[in-house]
Amino acid sequence: MYPGPHAVGRAQKPAITMAETGETITYAELEARSNRLAHLLRAQGLRRLDHYAIFMENNIRFIECCSAGERLGLYYTCINSFLNVDEVAYILNNCQAKVLITSKAKRETAMAALSKCPDVALCLIADGEGDDTRVGNLDEATAPYPMTPVADEWVGGFMLYSSGTTGRPKGVLHPLPEKGPSGPARSSIEIFRSFWKYREGMIMLSPAPLYHAAPLLYIGFVIRMGGTALIMERFEPERYLEFVEAYRVTHSLLVPTMFSRMLKLSEAARNRYDHSSLEIAIHGAAPCPMPVKEQMIGWWGPIVHEYYGSTEGNGATGCDSLEWLAHKGTVGKVRIGELRVLDHEMKPVSTGSPGKLWFKSPAPFAYFNDSAKTAEAYSSDGALSTLGDVGYIDEDGFVYLTDRAAFMIISGGVNIYPQECENLLITHPKVADAAVFGVPNEDLGEEVKAVVQLMPDFRDSPEVAAELLAFCAAHLARYKCPRSVDFIAALPRLPTGKLYKRILRDPYWEGRKSLLV
Repeated sequence: MYPGPHAVGRAQKPAITMAETGETITYAELEARSNRLAHLLRAQGLRRLDHYAIFMENNIRFIECCSAGERLGLYYTCINSFLNVDEVAYILNNCQAKVLITSKAKRETAMAALSKCPDVALCLIADGEGDDTRVGNLDEATAPYPMTPVADEWVGGFMLYSSGTTGRPKGVLHPLPEKGPSGPARSSIEIFRSFWKYREGMIMLSPAPLYHAAPLLYIGFVIRMGGTALIMERFEPERYLEFVEAYRVTHSLLVPTMFSRMLKLSEAARNRYDHSSLEIAIHGAAPCPMPVKEQMIGWWGPIVHEYYGSTEGNGATGCDSLEWLAHKGTVGKVRIGELRVLDHEMKPVSTGSPGKLWFKSPAPFAYFNDSAKTAEAYSSDGALSTLGDVGYIDEDGFVYLTDRAAFMIISGGVNIYPQECENLLITHPKVADAAVFGVPNEDLGEEVKAVVQLMPDFRDSPEVAAELLAFCAAHLARYKCPRSVDFIAALPRLPTGKLYKRILRDPYWEGRKSLLV
C-alpha cells in the first residue's frame, strides 16, 4: 500500500477508483492522506508492532487506512464487514487494537462493539461525523498533521483473522521485517510478478470484499507498480463486464462464484461488452468446478490463471490456462514454499496418491496469542505447516485437491468453520445434537447444511426447521448460517463422543469424484 516514488512520478494519476461512482484518489492524495494518518497514529502512542483495526465496506478511504500502518511498522486488522456486534468486539479485543477506523455505513455496529472494547482509545469515521472525544471524523482528526512521512518509518502489514475448528477466529501473525517501506515489499506475492504480468500503469478490477487477504495483497502490489486499483462496491455480474469495458481493465481478481454468475447471464448480455483489454484474470479462494473453468477459458481465452493459497501464507501454487487445460482439475505447481504430501504417520505417499498437504514455508506464521493453535498447524519439529487440506501431486508436479480437513466450508470464496454454528444450535431448547457441513451448490461451490437431532419431546417439521434457521440468523453473521436443516433420529457418534461427520456428509456428495465442487 506504500505509494513510494509514484507519489511524485505519477502524482496526478489515479491510485484508487471506485468503479460505480468514478470517485478517485490520486497517488499524491494517497501519499498525503496516509502520511497524515500515520502522524495521528504516532500521536496516539502507537509504536512498531502495535495494532489497530479497520471495519468498513468497500470504501474509497479503505486503502489509505491500510497504507498508514504499512509505513509505521504496525499491524492492521481488516474486520469482515458482515460480522455482528459481538463478533466485531471479539476481534477488536483479541487483536489488541488501540484505534478503530470505520465508516458511516458500519457506524451502528462499530459503536455497539466499542461499548465492549475499553482498550480502543479512538474511533475514526472515514466519511461521517464524530460525536465525542473517543469518536471523531477522519479528515478533521488528521488535518493538523503534516503530509510528509514520519521520521521513523518501518514496514507494516495486515494481521487478518482466520476461523479455527473451535469457531473462534484466530489472528494470523507474520513477522515484520526491519526495513523502511521504500525497501522490498514484504508480500511473497511478488514471486508472481512475471507470472501474472503485473506492470506499471495496469488497471486492476477488484470485485471482492477488501477485508480478504488476496484483494489486499494484490491491490498493494498494484500500488507498488504504479497502477490503478478499481474497486467495485459489490459484485454484480453484468456491472462487472460493463466496468471492464468502460475502464479498459487489464487485470482482475475473482472467485469461482463470480465466474458462475457471469456465465448465467444471457448470451446477449455476455456479448454486449468488450473484454479485449483483459490481459490476466486470476481466480482462487475456492475450488473452481471444471465445467465453469472450461467455459470461462472458452469465453475469455487463455488468460485465466489460478492460485491456491491461504491467509496463513505458508505456501502457494499457481497455473495458467494452458497448464490447466493439460492437467484439468489442478491448482497448479508450487510457486511459493516446498510442498510435501504425507500420510497420517508423516511419511511421504507415492506420486498420485492422496495425503495431507504440508508446506515448508519461507514465511513462518503464528496465530496471535494462541500457541496451542499454532502448534497444531506445524509438524512436531516445526519444519512443516499445514491447513489440513488433502490432495496429491501428479507425475508432472501439478497439485490437485481432493478434500478438506476439519470440514471447513468454502461458500462463494469465503471460509466458514462449522463448529461455531454447531455450538450455537446445541443451545436451542429443541436441539439434542447438531452437525454442520458443506453440501454442493453449483453457484457458491458449497452451501451450509445443518443436520439436527431433536430433543425427545419434539417432532421435526418445516416450522421447526424455520425456527432453527431464524435462531441462527439472530446470532450469527448471515454467511455463516445454514441454508437448510435436515433432521435425523440420532447423529452417528462413537462412545467417546467423536462425531462421524463424514457419514452424514457423503450422501450429499454421492456421484462426485471429489469432495470439492
